[in-house]
Amino acid sequence: MAPIQKECDYLVIGGGSGGLASARRASQYGAKAIAIESNRLGGTCVNVGCVPKKITWNAASLAETLHIARAYGFSFKETAPFDWATFVQKRDAHVRRLNGIYEKNLEKDKVEYIHGRATFLDKETVKVRLDDGTEQVIKAKKVLIAVGGHPTIPQNIQGSELGITSDGFFELKKQPKKAALVGAGYIAVEMAGMFHHLGTETHLFIRHDKFLRTFDPMVQDSVMKEYERQGMHIHKMSSQTKVDDIDGTMKRLHFEDQNGVGTLDVDCLLWAIGRAPEIEELGLQKLGVKLNEKGHIVVDDYQETNVENVYALGDVCDKGFELTPVAIAAGRKLSDRIFGGKNGAHVKYENIPSVVFAHPEVGSVGMSEPEARRHYGDDKVKVYKTDFTDMFYTMMDPDERSPTSFKVVCVGSEEKVVGLHIMGIGCSEMLQGFGVAVKMGATKQDLDNCVAIHPTSAEELVTLK
Repeated sequence: MAPIQKECDYLVIGGGSGGLASARRASQYGAKAIAIESNRLGGTCVNVGCVPKKITWNAASLAETLHIARAYGFSFKETAPFDWATFVQKRDAHVRRLNGIYEKNLEKDKVEYIHGRATFLDKETVKVRLDDGTEQVIKAKKVLIAVGGHPTIPQNIQGSELGITSDGFFELKKQPKKAALVGAGYIAVEMAGMFHHLGTETHLFIRHDKFLRTFDPMVQDSVMKEYERQGMHIHKMSSQTKVDDIDGTMKRLHFEDQNGVGTLDVDCLLWAIGRAPEIEELGLQKLGVKLNEKGHIVVDDYQETNVENVYALGDVCDKGFELTPVAIAAGRKLSDRIFGGKNGAHVKYENIPSVVFAHPEVGSVGMSEPEARRHYGDDKVKVYKTDFTDMFYTMMDPDERSPTSFKVVCVGSEEKVVGLHIMGIGCSEMLQGFGVAVKMGATKQDLDNCVAIHPTSAEELVTLK
C-alpha cells in the first residue's frame, strides 16, 4: 500500500511542551498544523521530568517536615515505611491525566496529531512510520524540530547497561534500599536528595570536588556542605571502571575516588551524566542541517536553522537552556513571527531564572559572581551576601538546622543587579518575582526601596548591606 499523502502549513516534529505550544499558537493564527510524537504527549517534562520530579520532591520534603515536626512538639509514630508503590501509582495516574489534557488541547485548537516516528525525505517532506507499520508522507511549508533529548549511559564502562537513567528513575516500582548515582548536574543532585530523604541509602559519585559546577560557587559550596551534613555519601574525584551483576537484582560498582579504589553493592545504579539530542532517526544529514560538536542543532536568535523554513527549539537546539518554559516561550514566539505577523518576535536567552529542587532548594537568575567578574572586571563588580537560619528551623537543635544563603551580584556605579542566587526553604517560589525584577534591569537601590515583608526569608534580599 502506498503511503498516505498529506499537506500542511506547519509540521511540528515532537510532542513536548515547546513543540505543542508552537503548533497550537500557529493553528490559532489559521495555519494548518500537524504534530508528530512517537512517545507520550508532553515530552520529557510531563512524563519523565519536571512534573513527576516535583511530585517526588514534594514527598521527600514531607519526609523532612515530619522530622522537623518533632522539634515543634508533635509526637507520632510511623506505623509503616514510606509506601513507594502506592505513591508511584498515584503519581503515574496524574501524568496519564496530563497526557489526556494535552491531546484534548490539540483537538480544541484543531491541530492534527499523528502518533509515529518521523524521518526527513527532504526539507519539505517527512515520512512518518505509524504504530501499525504503515507510513504517511507529509509535505509542509515550514517544519519545526522539537524532539527534545534523552539521557545518556557511558559507553566506556563495562556493564554500564546494568544501570538506569533519570527515565528509569520514574519506572521504579520498588524503592531501592541502597542507590548509587553518578553525575554532578542538577538531575543527579535532585534525585540524590529525593532518594536520601525518602529513606534510601544514597551514594553520589562526582568527577570533581564539587557539583552544580555551572552555578554560583555559593550554591556549589552550600548545597555540598548541607548534603554531607544530612548524611549523604558523596564520593568526590571519582571514576567508575566496571559494573557487575551480582544476582539479577544487585549490582557491584567498581570505582576510584579520593579515598582510593573500592566497590559498592547497590540495588539501583543511576547514570545522570548528561543528555543528548534525539536526532538519531531524523535524517538531518539529507538536509545538511548544521549541528554543533555535541549534536545539537545550531539555530540563530529566531530559532532558524541553516536550512530555509526548517526551525528547531528546546533541548534539541544549541541555545543551552534545557528548560520547559524556555521551549514554550520560544515555540509561541516563533509562531507569532512566522504566522502571526509579529516581525522580530523571539526569545531573549538571557536572565532566565532556573531552580534546582535540591534539599534545600536553589534558585538562580543571571550571572554567577565569577562570570560577572570575567565579563565586567573585578573593579566593576560588587557582591552582597548573607547566610542565616530561616525561622522555620529555629525550633530545632543548632546542628540540625538547614541553612539559607543569598547572594546578589551588582555591576557599575548604579549597581545594576546582574545575578541573584538563593538557597533555602521556599526559594523556588521566591525566585519568580525577583526574576522579573532582574529582567527589568533592577538595581540594588530598587531592591532597597522595596519595603520588606516580615518575618520572611525573602526580606533579606531587600535589606542586604
